[in-house]
Amino acid sequence: MFDRDNWEEILEALTANVFRTVLTAFGVFWGIFILVILLAAGNGLENGVKKGFDGIATNTMFMWSQTTSKPYKGLPKTRRYDFKNSDVAALKEALPDLLYVSPRNQLGDSNDGVNNVVRGTKTSAFTIFGDYPELIKQQPMDIIKGRFINQQDIKENRKIAVIGKGVISGLYGKAEEVIGTYIKVNGVNFMVVGVYHSKNQNNGNAEAEQKNIFVPFTTFQQAFNYGDKVGWMALTANDKASITDLKPKIIEIIKERHSINPIDDRAVGNFDLFERFNQVQGLFTILTFIAYFVGTLVLISGVIGISNIMLIVVKERTKEIGIRRALGATPGAIRRQILSESIFLTIISGMLGIAVATGVIAILNMVLASMPQEGETMFANPTVDLRVVFVALLILVGSGLLAGFIPAQTAINVKPVDALRAE
Repeated sequence: MFDRDNWEEILEALTANVFRTVLTAFGVFWGIFILVILLAAGNGLENGVKKGFDGIATNTMFMWSQTTSKPYKGLPKTRRYDFKNSDVAALKEALPDLLYVSPRNQLGDSNDGVNNVVRGTKTSAFTIFGDYPELIKQQPMDIIKGRFINQQDIKENRKIAVIGKGVISGLYGKAEEVIGTYIKVNGVNFMVVGVYHSKNQNNGNAEAEQKNIFVPFTTFQQAFNYGDKVGWMALTANDKASITDLKPKIIEIIKERHSINPIDDRAVGNFDLFERFNQVQGLFTILTFIAYFVGTLVLISGVIGISNIMLIVVKERTKEIGIRRALGATPGAIRRQILSESIFLTIISGMLGIAVATGVIAILNMVLASMPQEGETMFANPTVDLRVVFVALLILVGSGLLAGFIPAQTAINVKPVDALRAE
């Protein structure tokens, strides 16, 4: 390792034909470059997709009522039913692993064009949700002014509202203070106590997510004559449980409470966010495997090129090897020399590939950072973990040994007499 003569001999051997050495090293350079870029691209895509889940309690499912598709206990099929407040309490009592069971109701839609909110002379169409305070822990939302719904609002049926920036632009003037003002929803006055900014993209429509109005769930039921009707529920399991595992029991409880046929799979609608999130995770695991697989194959092709060139180098240095053997050089010394040249060439070309790939990734991150961040982003912060660099180093060392082993064995198998006779 620290023998100066050994290093001089390695450099002399590799610079004897510079063009051939550069072309040989390019195979390893390109292989490791492709490996790092593919891994960074995979991480960038994963980061971009996970950004869509930012702020969402992923261990969550959403559940809503639908029409039954099978008769049961004398009740006909195609029967419509509604969730009740008592269903929420029953689920919490039966399943202690449920962290949140948030009932929800909805009134109107900001996209249907039917005006349902008035302030002064201005009127517009917005989506009104009746929610519990837990919603803010389940849905990506920032309170940028004031506060969100609290338990006291629920208990006292307070007529308060939390509005989005889209509501402000539709009902308020520029620089007008909104906290403490009143808006009228379907003829009922609500005092604005907070302003939110949603990080949810709503299938790419970020603007629609800012046009919602949140009011206390109990107030919603009372003000809009919903009785104890529940539109749908957002259910989140604690960290030690999986909502996917709890889902069959949840649906079973609902079917029992509403006299639904146990084999009726269409009566209870649901969307399992945790299951979808795990599918996305599995996809990126496969993409990482593909990146390693493709990068390794390209790297192996470069290693094969180095091995072939080293065989040619050994053939050209047959006489030199014979002289060294005749002067007392051991087979181990010859083998070390050939392997040192192979490993040195592999590591230098590989580290250059890592350096160039790192530079490309840094430039790409700078470009992405300079781009507007509004809207849905499917690619963000492409990076490679430091562990990948160490793995790459191990791959390079192993590749160098592999590339030099056969030429080294060929060199020590040459008899000194035959080597000295060679031209």
